[in-house]
Amino acid sequence: MNKEFPKDFLWGGATAANQCEGAWNEDGKGMSVADLMTSGSRKSPRRFTRELCSDCFYPSHEAIDQYHHFKEDFALFGEMGFKVYRMSIAWSRIFPNGDDRLPNQAGLDHYRKVFETLKANGIEPLATLSHYEMPFHLVEKYNGWLDRRTIDFFVNYCQTVFREYSGLVKYWLTFNEINVLTTSFGGLLAGGMMPQTDTTLLLTGQAKETPEEIAARFQALHHQFVASAKAVQIAHAIDPNNKVGCMVAGMAVYPYSCNPADMIATQKQMRLGNYLCGDVMVRGTYPAFAKRFFSENHIDLKLAEGDAEILQKGKVDFYSFSYYSSGCVSTDEELVKTSGNMLFGVPNPHLKASEWGWTIDPSGLRYYLNELYDRYQVPLMVVENGLGAEDKVEADGSIHDTYRIEYLREHVNAMQEALEDGVDLMGYTPWGCIDLVSASTGEMEKRYGFIYVDKDNAGNGTLSRSRKDSFYWYKRLIASNGTER
Repeated sequence: MNKEFPKDFLWGGATAANQCEGAWNEDGKGMSVADLMTSGSRKSPRRFTRELCSDCFYPSHEAIDQYHHFKEDFALFGEMGFKVYRMSIAWSRIFPNGDDRLPNQAGLDHYRKVFETLKANGIEPLATLSHYEMPFHLVEKYNGWLDRRTIDFFVNYCQTVFREYSGLVKYWLTFNEINVLTTSFGGLLAGGMMPQTDTTLLLTGQAKETPEEIAARFQALHHQFVASAKAVQIAHAIDPNNKVGCMVAGMAVYPYSCNPADMIATQKQMRLGNYLCGDVMVRGTYPAFAKRFFSENHIDLKLAEGDAEILQKGKVDFYSFSYYSSGCVSTDEELVKTSGNMLFGVPNPHLKASEWGWTIDPSGLRYYLNELYDRYQVPLMVVENGLGAEDKVEADGSIHDTYRIEYLREHVNAMQEALEDGVDLMGYTPWGCIDLVSASTGEMEKRYGFIYVDKDNAGNGTLSRSRKDSFYWYKRLIASNGTER
């Protein structure tokens, strides 16, 4: 018999502004990095163009137009019984250039209506402050997070929204998947650092990084750590009820074999991919292993006076993360490499994969939750999880997405096991609770949602919303607090 989850467990869903809002240049919004990312596919990667290209398709410009449909969408979330909705505020909607002296009032007014509508539907907002959509002006003028002045621009933005929405929002995340800056494709996506030429979004076809580019990523990451810690302190000062979390891309990996070299390589990847960022944001200090990594990679961080104290005082209240799949680490160069969601390694022979090649590993979620909680002893929250798949609309309009239900059910079972293991788990917000633009490929047809949006990869469609079978399954799951799976 399935056991009930904690009474105050936060069931909900998750999206990001750049993948669902649209209205990219309405009501004073400035251009963001996401607005310059073209569409792509499983075979053709998304591209970043340093200027708008007249014959390119930029899916974030309209996305699913939640900017104009949020009342309808939130009513559907309320119908499912959401307790929480993880969303992001578009920084460039509040400060169009990022370094503006005064905020854009239309942007402030919009999100006030958004938060009030969520509350009217019985839903707590969980607001991400920066989710892959840095104001492009900061990229052009300052090279993004490589410039320390960006800390002050971000802090000003945070202070503005913390004050504006005090009493409306109490759950906050600073940077989405902050650890992406530890990866070779994180410079632009997470750090807002301008590439020398138009480039693909991920690794495909790109030249190997130089030592200088690697060092720049970690310097930018340090600036984000400082900015996040300052934001935490400001949030607590403005409203002691505010809870601020970090958000890390869950990079759970296993050794491919029992070769000790594979074990050491796996440990290194877990440390760099997960624990470097977690340690700084939860413990308030760089971990011991960072010293050797920085030395071996010629990374000489420039720390300003007082940074160590800021990191210590700005520790987060909870640890949130995304989890989609796991990877394997091997030191055998002959093994064929495969790619996943920001995880690169060899195929796991014990696991099946999705249509997009992501391994499906519910047990990995239990493993990862236990590893995190053993290390940090703070509340955890799964704020992204889901299966991207093509959905078929039947003649009567129904969508029988049993594959999605099965995926989610198994991951909910894994969370229940982790709770039994002693993990303090506070909530679950599956990714793309309503269909949206895929971050990795720019597609609409890679769908995650409980709610279908009529739009295709080329941008055609009515944008009408309809309920999938998974909508009713998730509604029953929430109503039963996890017992009806």
